[in-house]
Amino acid sequence: MVLLCSNKTLIASNPFSSYLQPKPRFLIPFSSSPLCSCGSPNFLKVLTLSASSLPSASATSAQSLHLQHDEPTPASLICADWGDFAARVSGEWDGCGAEFSAEGKPVELPESVVPGAFREWDVQVFDWQTQCPTLASETREPLFFYKLIKLLPTVGCEADAATRHSVSERVAGGSENNVLAFGYHPNGRYICVGLVNGFEGKRTLELEHCFVSPKNREERLRVIQVVRLEEGLVSLEKIWVFSEHWYGPFRNGEQLGGCAIKETGFALAKAVEVSEILGEWKGSERFAVTELECEQKDPIHQLVKVRSQNSSRGQQCLIALPKGLWCSLEVKEDGETCAEVGWLVDCGNALTSRCAFHKNGGLKASFELFFY
Repeated sequence: MVLLCSNKTLIASNPFSSYLQPKPRFLIPFSSSPLCSCGSPNFLKVLTLSASSLPSASATSAQSLHLQHDEPTPASLICADWGDFAARVSGEWDGCGAEFSAEGKPVELPESVVPGAFREWDVQVFDWQTQCPTLASETREPLFFYKLIKLLPTVGCEADAATRHSVSERVAGGSENNVLAFGYHPNGRYICVGLVNGFEGKRTLELEHCFVSPKNREERLRVIQVVRLEEGLVSLEKIWVFSEHWYGPFRNGEQLGGCAIKETGFALAKAVEVSEILGEWKGSERFAVTELECEQKDPIHQLVKVRSQNSSRGQQCLIALPKGLWCSLEVKEDGETCAEVGWLVDCGNALTSRCAFHKNGGLKASFELFFY
């Protein structure tokens, strides 16, 4: 592995070259070449949730969790328990969101959107108030949809009359699908891989990791790693973090929680202590979607329980974030590019979510939970 800086990795053979070609409005179906061709070794692999035991006192160097191939998932499990997931994930999720640089530094909101009162008081604003109305269909064909709504900053309780700044949508499944992969767990967790057009026409991937609090299923954290794809170079462009509470049933964002919103800004909060996440971890529970063959055109698949595994984590490529979060992007010795997000829920409990790309262009994503 050759590291150019903390957020850029130079690779001898670019595994993302197939994504850099011009694409139509909607994303490549799994049967399309060169992302995946039938009979080829390329495949999408969505891995797990797993749990682990107390990390050792000694930290390891530069190695993150080791990924292994699992036994194939039976076709009957591909979208089992979708109704449970739909019931947990659907609704109005209100909260706050913040953008961070590839080095983990919070990014201030543009001056043009900040109220004059804040500027007069010399108050810097780093957090967006957000809505994320989410709906997972309980019909025969699994469909997942949400709108991310960023609201203009307000002073005091003017939040009840907040104005929308921007709206973006995510769709998994159906004719409007705009994701490459979507792995879900019945308790409401999911991992999603989306392909978007970046600044100046650059191709970028959005790797979205959604964690549900083990203590309260109406609380969740979503982290989006924005990864730029350039010839011979994979770089972490920025990171978005959203801290959200379930406010009520799905209303398509028509009703705002206003001053009833339970979340407060967190962008300037203290980042997680790196020393708390380094070391050896013993996995206790893990869920996965194993080999997703190219002929399986539906991007939605369930995370099912598989064999747990131990792991170790070093400091190299690690980016500390508030809310007990961390993330990383690195190329492993076998040529696999791995993007990871983790959440230290409390002392002795951690969750991780991972997305990886084979050096030959195949994609796999992993979602793992660690408890100790």
